[in-house]
Order: sequence, then structure tokens, then C-alpha cells
Amino acid sequence: MPSSALPRGAHAVLVTSGHLRHLDPHIQAPPLLLANSLISAFSRAALPRLALPLLRRLLAGAHPLRPDGFTFPPLFRAAPGPSSATQLHACALRLGLLHPSVFASGSLVHAYLRFGRVAEAYRVFDEMPQRDVPSWNAMLSGLCRNARAGDAVALFGRMVGEGLAGDAVTLSSMLPMCALLGDRVLALVMHVYAVKHGLGGELFVCNALIDVYGKLGMLEQARWVFDAMALQDLVTWNSIISAYEQGGKVAAAVELFHGMKESGVNPDVLTLVSLASAVAQCGDGRGAKSVHCYVMRRGWDAGDIIAGNAMVDMYAKLSEIEAAQRVLENLPARDVVSWNTLITGYMQNGLFNEAIKTYNHMQKHECLKPVQGTFVSVLPAYSNLGALQQGMRMHALSVKTGLNLDVYVSTCLIDLYAKCGKLAEAMLLFELMSRRSTGTWNAIIAGLGVHGHGAKALDLFSQMQQEGIEPDHITFVSLLAACSHAGLVDRGRDCFHSMQTVYGIVPIAKHYACMVDMFGRAGQLDEALEFIQGMPIKPDSAVWGALLGACRIHGNVEMGKLASQNLYELDPENVGYYVLMSNMYAKMGKWDGVDTVRSLVRRQNLQKTPGWSSMEVKGSVSVFYSGTQAEPHPQHEEIQRELQDLLAKMKSLGYVPDYSFVLQDVEQDEKEQILNNHSERLAIAFGIINTPPRTPLHIYKNLRVCGDCHNATKYISKITDREIIVRDSNRFHHFKDGHCSCGDFWFGSC
Repeated sequence: MPSSALPRGAHAVLVTSGHLRHLDPHIQAPPLLLANSLISAFSRAALPRLALPLLRRLLAGAHPLRPDGFTFPPLFRAAPGPSSATQLHACALRLGLLHPSVFASGSLVHAYLRFGRVAEAYRVFDEMPQRDVPSWNAMLSGLCRNARAGDAVALFGRMVGEGLAGDAVTLSSMLPMCALLGDRVLALVMHVYAVKHGLGGELFVCNALIDVYGKLGMLEQARWVFDAMALQDLVTWNSIISAYEQGGKVAAAVELFHGMKESGVNPDVLTLVSLASAVAQCGDGRGAKSVHCYVMRRGWDAGDIIAGNAMVDMYAKLSEIEAAQRVLENLPARDVVSWNTLITGYMQNGLFNEAIKTYNHMQKHECLKPVQGTFVSVLPAYSNLGALQQGMRMHALSVKTGLNLDVYVSTCLIDLYAKCGKLAEAMLLFELMSRRSTGTWNAIIAGLGVHGHGAKALDLFSQMQQEGIEPDHITFVSLLAACSHAGLVDRGRDCFHSMQTVYGIVPIAKHYACMVDMFGRAGQLDEALEFIQGMPIKPDSAVWGALLGACRIHGNVEMGKLASQNLYELDPENVGYYVLMSNMYAKMGKWDGVDTVRSLVRRQNLQKTPGWSSMEVKGSVSVFYSGTQAEPHPQHEEIQRELQDLLAKMKSLGYVPDYSFVLQDVEQDEKEQILNNHSERLAIAFGIINTPPRTPLHIYKNLRVCGDCHNATKYISKITDREIIVRDSNRFHHFKDGHCSCGDFWFGSC
């Protein structure tokens, strides 16, 4: 070994091999050079506990040495925490080694930003007498890592204003901020900047441009960059495939994958993640199996948890939930993302109980702490089942973990309370939020709407506009539904018009269905039909279903026939529409029509969607199905006695069963028994038995409440002196003192 100095690479080798402490003490090298080399080596090896003591040795040894401009940059990089960074900062200032060195100052900026100390980083940056491009890049990249997109854009503007030209690293920091801000114009500006400064052809920059254009939904621009590239690497192909998959152009994403293989670029795990999602969205079960086989051939299913999670997600999106579960069970290692993916799969397939059971298993047996994705996955399950007490426990856990401050978790909590009938609590959560997304506003507006508070929903929308939050198509679905429930026809027309003229949102079928529903509720059937006939898109079953329901309420048989004919063509297996038509004929005394509809049902062997209702008592959710239970409830006999007692009291007050809601051709006493065993009545009787007198009852139903049950529940609320809150598939019904908040506008079938 030469006596003058250690070779540059020797330190790293010695560090990684564990022999650094056994260096030859006879090595001759300038002490400060050796110390700086050792500090740098320890820093690169992520060994701060060895790097920092060397500074103390330099300053306080038997022969103190004064550090130079090369001593502190690696020390700043090695700082294990903000307090260490602050101490090193003070030491460098005291020795006068910070401001003369651009390199040292830039390293300190980077260190502070690594620990989220943005204010301290700004102070060091602003005190620098000179700033080179790497210094600006250090500040920009740190702001990006801390999601300070607005600050990063302002700083970039300041850099341009001072006449400095950024490089590829500058653009790599700024382009993700365009996506974070959702700013398409800024993305185009950065693209122009790249071209102007000769960076538009660099592979790294082009890949970043494709990525940001994809995230912003600007697929034409992404494809233009892709096609103009002279060289396309793995990252390029992954970026463009992901762009098309996220943009909903899933068939094109699959085609690009085939093009990637033809070009000789081998896919990696990230490629397969995008491809798996694309084939799932295409509904291509055969393609999904091909993807799975490819993953297995490469051994990624056993060695890469990301690939395994992607397979779980793919099968769940294809509604092959058992296959998704098998994949999860066969994974050699499972992380919290694996479980979140399966929970989300159960949610997407309407298996709410299974989603909750899977979460409970994850907590009990896997010892995994819930993360943001866990809360966002499982909270909607509690919302849909009306499991308020269990949902409140999740709320408490989110507070304990600090995730209640996350905008997505908070939005799910607002949705939970609104859907569980606790609108005041939902409003309180909304008001306490410091930052609200469009989704947050949508959740509270929808909550107000389903509870019948249309005017309040519109007031909140005005507040949303004042705060500069851009509404989306979901906002207007919620608004139009709120106007419909509240009978605010003129306000609904205004919303539908402004959606198109002010916000440029093209109406989809859901918007048209809400408008037809609104006209129908208000009795404006001719206007509803005229509106349908003037639609620029083909009316779907939701549109005609809204008209049919309105015809049933208002007794317009001829228009109802027109609606039902379209429904039989569009959705011939949905027995609910046949029930509505049969009810309408029965209500008008047209029994021939009733017989015709019932014959159609029998001939096509149609089966109704099983109606179920749930109720939570003492933290446990009980689910009841209409008709004979596959597994009788433990309190079955008590529930039946309570129902018979209620029926007798209802009849004494004038209740007359409406047999038009029974499609079966059976005797009248059996029809009465069928009606009396509809799921919500079973749940109500269960609640009366198991809760103290006058306690409000919260019932959750998967279908719309039928007319007879709606009428019966009004009587029960009066007899028991209870408020009964029923959430069906359409809205909330607050029954109290024999009245309902919906104004008796229902058109369901249990």
C-alpha cells in the first residue's frame, strides 16, 4: 500500500467487509485526508454511529485538527435525525465552514429536508452567498419529497427569474409536482422548458414526461412523447402501459404490452402489475390466467410480494373472489397491502361481512397494523352494513394512529356516519377537517341528499364553489339526487345546466336518471318522457326504471307500459321491474294485467334478488332475509310472536295489507304471512325485543323498501313510540309518529 494515502475504493471495501477497525496503524496519510475519507466511507455505508464520533476526535483529540470544506458534507448526509443535523449545522457555522462551501450548504439543505424541516432548509438556502444548479435541485427535490408542490413551483419560478437553467434533475423534481397539483398547463409548460433547454430528447426526461402525462390523463401527449423517442427502455414501456391502464384505455394497454415484447424489451414485475389491472378491467378471464401463468413461470409469485398482490387484485376485479383468496393464501409472505387488496376485493363484490372478517383476521392473526389503505378499504364495509358501533371503533383506532387526519380516511368516516343515520356527526367531522378534497364534499353532499336535506346540500355546494373546489361528475349526481329527494325541480334544472355550461362536464346516464327521477317525483311525467326522448345517449335501465317507478306512484299505466317494454329489453332478468308493473296494474284494479306480468315471470323462471336487512345491537350485526331463513335466527320464535302482536295492533289502527306486493300465486292468508316476514319487519321486531323502549332503531336494507312495508313501518313507529330509521338502496326513511320523511314517495319491492 502506498504510504501517501489509502486508495479511494479501499474504505468502502473495508467498511462492507467489516474490517475497518483493523486498519494498519502504520499507514501514512495526511490525518485530515484520512479522517475525511473515513467519514465519507462511513456515510456512504449508512453508519452514522461511526462517522459522527470521528468529528469529535478531530476536534478534541490529543492533536486537534481543524476540519475543512470536505469534512461536513458527508457528516450532514450521515445525520441520523434533525437534532444531529442542527448540532452539525451549529458546529460548521462556528468553524466558518458553511457559507464558503456551496457543497456543504447544499448537503445541509438536503439533510433538513430529509427530516421534513422545510423552514430550516429555506433559511440555509436563502443564506447561501452563491447557489449553483445542484443547490437549487437539492431544495426542489426536498420540497417534492415533502409534498410541498406549491412551494416547489414557486421556487422553480424564482430559479428561472435568477437566470439559471435547470437540468434533467430539475425536471425530474418538477414534473411529479404537476401531477400532484393536477395542473395540466404546468405539465405542458415544463415540457416546453425541457425542449427549449435541449433536454426534450433525454431518455430520463421523456420517461418522466410520459409518467406525468399519464397521471394527468393526457394520453395523446404521452403517446406523442413515446412515439418521438429514439430509444425506449423498460421504464418507457412501463410508463406508457401504466398511462393507458390508468386512463381506462385498457385494450390499448394490452396492445402496448404485446408491442413491448416484439421490440425485445423484457417485462418486469411493474409491467405485469399494470397488465394484470388492464386485463381485469377488460373482463378478460382467459387473459388473466395467462398473466398469472407468466408470473408463475418467472417465479415472481413466490419471490415478489408486489406480483402476488397484483394477482389478488386482478382476480378480485374479475369477481373471481375465491381465486383471489387462494392466491393470497399461497403467498409465501403477506404484507398489509396483500390484506388490503383482498378486503377491497370483497368490498367491490358486495361481500361486506367477508371484508370485515378478513380485516379482523388480519388484526388478530397476522399482527399487522392498519395503514391508510386499510381504513379506506374496510370503513365502507361498515357503512354498507350499517355497523355503526364497529365503525366507531375503527374511528377511535384512526385517532390513535393519527390517520383520522388523512383526507381519504376522514372522507370515509364522513360517509360512515352519514350512511348510518348520524348526519350531525358527519357534519361535525366535515367542519373539523383542515383540508377537503372533492371526494369529501361529494360525501357530505350525498349524505345530506339521502336524508332529504336538498336545500342544505345546495347551500354546501355554493360553499364548495366559494372555496374554489372543482366539482366532478359525482358531485352533480349527488346534487341532482338531493334535488330529486327534496322536490327542488327548478334548482335541479339549474344544476344540470351549470354542470355543462360552467364546468364542461358531459352528462352520463346517472345524471339523466336523476333528472327523470326528479321530474317523476314531482308528478311531471310528460316532461320526464320528453326529457328521455331528447337524450343524446341511449337511455339505460336506470332511466326507464325511474320513469316506471314514477308511473306506478302516479297511476299512469300507459306510460308505465312504455317504460316496462324498454326495461324488458334492456334488463330482462331484473324481476323488480315486473313487480313494479304488477303493482301498478293491481293498484288500478287491472287484474288481467297482473296475471300477464306474473305469467311472464313464471315463464322466464325469474328469481327476485334476495332482500335482506341488517341491524346492529351491542356491537354485533344481525342479518335477516325475506321469507324462510336458511338458518333460523336464535330468537326466531320471539321475533314471530312480536310480529303477530304488531300485526294485530296495526290492524286495529286501520292497517290493510297490500297484497299487490306479493307475486306468488297463493292464498290470501299466506300472502299476509309473506308480507309479515319481509326482511325489514324481521329486523324491526328483533330491535324491539333487544333494545330498551323508545330507543331509535336503525335498519339497513339492500333493496328499496316496498310500499306495504313502508306503510307498516309508519304504523309500528306510532305503536311503539320509536323513531325507526330505514336506509334502503335509494335513501333514508325517518319514521316517527306514523309519518315518514320521504313524503311517502317510494316505489320499491322487498
